[in-house]
Amino acid sequence: MRSLPLLACALFALAPMLAAAAAADPVPEIKRDAAIAAQPVGSVHTLRQIPEACARIEGQFTGQAEPPYKFAVVRTSPNCQPRARFVDAAKAKPSEAAGWKFNDLIRVPSAACPQQQAVVRIWRKPAAAAVPPSLDAQGKSRLYLQDEKEKAAANKLAAIPMFAAAMSVEGKPCGG
Repeated sequence: MRSLPLLACALFALAPMLAAAAAADPVPEIKRDAAIAAQPVGSVHTLRQIPEACARIEGQFTGQAEPPYKFAVVRTSPNCQPRARFVDAAKAKPSEAAGWKFNDLIRVPSAACPQQQAVVRIWRKPAAAAVPPSLDAQGKSRLYLQDEKEKAAANKLAAIPMFAAAMSVEGKPCGG
């Protein structure tokens, strides 16, 4: 009977830690080291490539108080045909409840300000696999422009996968 009060005390002691863990990021789909190499101010570096969206995420420490870090999504090639779309995370508001998957967590420490790091969170919203059209009388799988235009007008086109990236800066700013 003595173990019950000890268990209750242990649960009360762990409650703040459990609450903090619940508020933390979900486990990302991609497992990687805690951080990439520290980056100097002004150095443009690639954070991640997403071939499906024909995109590369680049970042740079600015050396300014506001914004201390900036990132951009850059198209990898003008000839690349994207099979996924990159959307603005502020507008899409990705969350697991909305069907998004927490895909990647990238931490980039600053070489000039060791107590500060940029944190990029990448989300992925999968789409159902596209089913090829059925075969016609000639045994060919075809899409007809007029049919596809009608589907588009009725907003019944197949969904495509989406990606979104959100960036924040964590840690204390350096005086300067």
